[in-house]
Amino acid sequence: MSPTAAAACGLGPGKPRPLGATLSPHGVQFAVFSRHATSVHLLLFRDPQDAAPSVELVLDPRLHRTGDIWHIHVPGLSAGQCYLFRAFGPYEPLQGHRFNPNRLLLDPYAKALTGSFTWNLADARGYDPSSPEADLSFATASDAAGMPKCIVVDDAFDWQGDRPLARPLRHSVIYETHVRGLTLHPSSGRMGVRHPGTFRGVAEMTPYLRDLGVTALELLPVQEFDELENPRSNPLTGERLQNYWGYSTLSFFAPKGRYSASGSLGEQVTEFKGMVRELHRAGIEVILDIVFNHTSEGDELGPTLCFRGWDNSIYYLLEQDKRRYKNYSGCGNTLNCNHPIVRTLIRDCLQYWVVEMHVDGFRFDLGSVLGRDERGRLLENPPVLEGIAEDPVLRDTKIIAEAWDAAGAYQVGSFPGGRWAEWNDRFRDDVRSFWRGDAGSVPRLATRLTGSSDLYLRDGRKPFHSINFVTSHDGFTLNDLVSYSRKHNQANGEDNRDGFDHNLACNHGVEGPRADPQVEVLRNRQVKNFLATLLLSLGTPMLLGGDELRRSQLGNNNAWCQNNEVSWYDWTLLERHADIHRFTRALIALRLRHPVFQRAEFYSGEDADHDRLPDIRWLGPDGGELDWKKAGQALGCRLEGSRAESGADLDDQDFLLLFNAGPQPLDFRLPPAPGGWRRAVDTGLPSPQDAAEPGQEPPVQTPTYSLSGRALAVLISA
Repeated sequence: MSPTAAAACGLGPGKPRPLGATLSPHGVQFAVFSRHATSVHLLLFRDPQDAAPSVELVLDPRLHRTGDIWHIHVPGLSAGQCYLFRAFGPYEPLQGHRFNPNRLLLDPYAKALTGSFTWNLADARGYDPSSPEADLSFATASDAAGMPKCIVVDDAFDWQGDRPLARPLRHSVIYETHVRGLTLHPSSGRMGVRHPGTFRGVAEMTPYLRDLGVTALELLPVQEFDELENPRSNPLTGERLQNYWGYSTLSFFAPKGRYSASGSLGEQVTEFKGMVRELHRAGIEVILDIVFNHTSEGDELGPTLCFRGWDNSIYYLLEQDKRRYKNYSGCGNTLNCNHPIVRTLIRDCLQYWVVEMHVDGFRFDLGSVLGRDERGRLLENPPVLEGIAEDPVLRDTKIIAEAWDAAGAYQVGSFPGGRWAEWNDRFRDDVRSFWRGDAGSVPRLATRLTGSSDLYLRDGRKPFHSINFVTSHDGFTLNDLVSYSRKHNQANGEDNRDGFDHNLACNHGVEGPRADPQVEVLRNRQVKNFLATLLLSLGTPMLLGGDELRRSQLGNNNAWCQNNEVSWYDWTLLERHADIHRFTRALIALRLRHPVFQRAEFYSGEDADHDRLPDIRWLGPDGGELDWKKAGQALGCRLEGSRAESGADLDDQDFLLLFNAGPQPLDFRLPPAPGGWRRAVDTGLPSPQDAAEPGQEPPVQTPTYSLSGRALAVLISA
């Protein structure tokens, strides 16, 4: 469309900011970045599945380009309008450019995508797959019917006074879950869920989550992705496998339409906000697992959906020949996170989810990728990580890194950027090793119990920067950790080659669920041991959703492709394993009730004032100081409650934690305590004696405490 024609239709030039599609009083402003495009068209659609646009507008660079931003204002448009773009430019793969106007493109800043139909993204390849050197060829066919369309969204929402909760990490207990998995099982109806597998279904679980006591939900990716991109089938059943977890983002600003019970023409945005508002009312924060390390476009043989078609050489890390993609994510491509354009995209995205969607934090998948420069080298002070940490809008937002990537980077304890917390896999491995009875594991357990000072003390971070976990979505569930000694991933269609081999698991004599009663008693006790160790350690605990029910994945430790009962929470287990649920609830409450388990500083092991006991003392079973060189499979530690917070007297009680990972009972000689000791927890006892109600802890009336084999006890001063 010529400048004269554009003016005649009432089209305005628009402005270069903000990026994306923005409602105005008289229409919609569109703005998108492309440095190397020679021309950009805006395509408007009446219906999500239209094969051709109703209007195609040509952006004249004399009117509609400022620097590298292409922009236009279209009058008469409103919320719900579907749109895509077409970008012209060089198709020169050997120089890193892959423009193809026959491939319609998503807006990188789109706030919603149409999701009410099955996408056909395989046909969005920018090359001819029949060509001998396919990715160097040029696709000429064009069909928009199978493409998701971007949706203009109205940001207005009645938040009813809601604000992000800004709870300190040290007062947090995180519950990691999948939006679908939490409520998609048919049994979720007994939990009051009327909209299974959706954001609204998560909101309907609020009473349960509040009663359990968790303070934050960490949701697996909710940004748009294509769950049908997985080409494999289950070799055992023939069932089509999916990308269930969602670690393959298509649109960073857009909540997934298929997670909405209300509809997917923008309603998913409103429903997500409603979920956050309801969780906040219950005092529960929302943390998003977000994937900035790669996109769903894959390698050079993947589809052209967005970034590849807008400016491939800027958005991605390319090999020296520019044709191939660096692959530090293990998923085919790597975002060029420290390029100024991509840095801006990432921070704009985070700010959007905080300001407009009211989320409370983010967990960054394969976070070490964000520390790599354009040549793939790890930077000492990566601009994007420092920028996120210092962003004034994100100042009260929780930022959590998975401090490694798929190319060998491992930065647990040394992740750059200042205030970042980290998933602490060292905690996972050392706690598993101890309760499996591995030799030499006692000193390592002691370090993890006290906040992992070996990792976080040296750079000025605090114990709560350690996100402690024993299980997560990636690996065994807690039930399977004590029921299987090896992975059973045959249903994933990769000949059991996928998933971790180093699980530090133990089946306690029988592989799988069919165990005699004695084995089942031991497994149940070990589940409690893991839960108690997690919830009473210094640091920020993260509980895998469903572990409080002993949810099983049948030994599958990589259920990323299982959108079925392998992954869904079977809520009938709440009755079957009521003792585990009660125990989890009691231990969360015990943690949150006592500052000694939430202290902000590491233990010193000394009494600086010489008038009180040290803040922590390590004890052997004989009651004397623990000999670390001779420590077997048992240890005790006394926590001085009056020194729970930087020497301040918080009037908390003292605690004695006793651990016995050996198979035989063990007598612990007790140190003196004013008023004596009372038993708060003993995993060796049957429910409800395993966790006493507050104020009803029975007194210990002997100088020694007999602790069963493979058990943990918590004594509290009277």
